[in-house]
Amino acid sequence: MTYTALVYEDPATPGTWIAEFPAIPEAHSFGRSPEEALAHAKEALELVLAHLRETGRPWPPDVRAVGVRVDAA
Repeated sequence: MTYTALVYEDPATPGTWIAEFPAIPEAHSFGRSPEEALAHAKEALELVLAHLRETGRPWPPDVRAVGVRVDAA
């Protein structure tokens, strides 16, 4: 299964990166680099999915990402 991840620098804490999965808000983490944040978030995702499986609940579908272009005047 593949889930869309968002990885971005925390605006409140420069130098800290956040990684999260919009389809599974419980699975998120942070790190000192985008790669570290994503690695930790992937571990969280695996734990959440294992818990869902163990409790007989379905895995949520992934979100659909769409790029939107705007002209800022």
